[in-house]
Amino acid sequence: MKNPTNAGFVKQWQTYIKNPKRVTNDPMEATYIGFKMWAQAVAQAGTTNVDAVRQAMYGQKVKAPGGFESVMNVNHHLSKPVMIGEIQANGQFDIVWQTKGPIKADAWSPFIPESAKLTADWTFPWVCGNCTEPKLKALTN
Repeated sequence: MKNPTNAGFVKQWQTYIKNPKRVTNDPMEATYIGFKMWAQAVAQAGTTNVDAVRQAMYGQKVKAPGGFESVMNVNHHLSKPVMIGEIQANGQFDIVWQTKGPIKADAWSPFIPESAKLTADWTFPWVCGNCTEPKLKALTN
C-alpha cells in the first residue's frame, strides 16, 4: 500500500536487512501487529500470565504498517481491510479494489454446514475456538 506508514515500515526493513530492493510481506505485517498487540495487552494486564493477557488482547488496536488500524476480536482473528490486486511484472501488487475500512473476520464460514454451527469466542463462558456451546457453562449455572 502506498502511504507514509507503509513507506516507513519498508524503509526500516530495507535498512535493517541492508538491501534497498528487499520487500515486505503479509506474514511480516501480521507478526508486527501481533507483537505490538501482545505488548499492549501485557501492559494492560500488568502480567505475562496467559489467561490475563488473553483477556486483555480483545479490543487491542494497532496502527498496521499498511496504514490501517487493526483490531483483535474475541474470535482470535483481526479486523483488516480486504484487498484485490493484480500481480505486476516486478512481483509486487497493484491494488485494484479494497474495502473502505477493516472487516471483522469470521472464524467459521456460515455457508459450510459443518462450520456454520461452530463458535469462536474466547471470552467467558465460551473460551473456545471450535465449539457449539460454552465450555464453562457449568460455572455459569
